Amino acid sequence: MSANVTGQEATGPGAVAPGAAAPAPLLVELVALAHRRLTAGLAAALAEEDCTVDQWRVMRALADERGRTMGELAQALLIPQASLSRLVDALADAGLAYRRQDDRDRRRITAHLSRRGRTRLTRLDALAAAHDAAVRTACALPDPAADPTGPLARLAALRTSG
Repeated sequence: MSANVTGQEATGPGAVAPGAAAPAPLLVELVALAHRRLTAGLAAALAEEDCTVDQWRVMRALADERGRTMGELAQALLIPQASLSRLVDALADAGLAYRRQDDRDRRRITAHLSRRGRTRLTRLDALAAAHDAAVRTACALPDPAADPTGPLARLAALRTSG
């Protein structure tokens, strides 16, 4: 894709001829880059409370008080069930979450946020909100509450096949 040390130009898919402009980035490239940068910034903010982005996401998903099965959490957060089980185990070990057997279907186990987890989530959400506000200000992005059907919300809701 670039000239080698002997000065011969590269060939093949995606190769750019010397002097030619690079192709414009695709949406998927821009979103991937933005995701990496946003996640790195959020991870640094959450690290102040010794929390990972995925732990925070799980805690937020459990904040509705109704409890979620591991399958529901995995689907909602797009986290593989094995990884999610380890995350919930770590939260439970720290006293931030707990598992409960369903009263009607004893095979059904739901995860819940503990009282201690709710307190911690309040602090984590404040760090995340500050990070979010700084990014929105730097990029001149509107608050999603002002336009809940805006382009970022539509992009996040997009379901694709393949």
